[in-house]
Amino acid sequence: MHRDDARPSPGGRRRRAPVLGAAVLTAAVLLGLLAPATAVAAGTSGCPGHLARTVPFATGSVRVYKRDGYVCAVTVPRHPGTRRTMSVSVQARGNRAVVDRGRYAYRAGPVRVHAGHRCVRVGGTVGTGSTTTGWILC
Repeated sequence: MHRDDARPSPGGRRRRAPVLGAAVLTAAVLLGLLAPATAVAAGTSGCPGHLARTVPFATGSVRVYKRDGYVCAVTVPRHPGTRRTMSVSVQARGNRAVVDRGRYAYRAGPVRVHAGHRCVRVGGTVGTGSTTTGWILC
């Protein structure tokens, strides 16, 4: 390393500052592009994993996600934004159902169970509409 490299330039900055600034700016831009997509994907459902099934009914739908032996579900209304009674349930075969019910505007859930390789049954309600599946994801 030369002595001139470590000394400040006449403007008071070291010569390596523009390179460091460019690296920080590049990292910030990449994080800005990648982070919102991840946040939206996870934030919309609240469930990790891939969408395995959508079960529609008159007033909404139940979305079922699967990841690493876990099954997660949310109920979403057809017309979100108005508080109403909603519920979602997931039951792995041989176990009790896990249920979330209340008055929500955008979704009921998420509820998550460890299913392993067992079948699950899901159900959901929005207002007066409801659905229950048979054993799925076997």
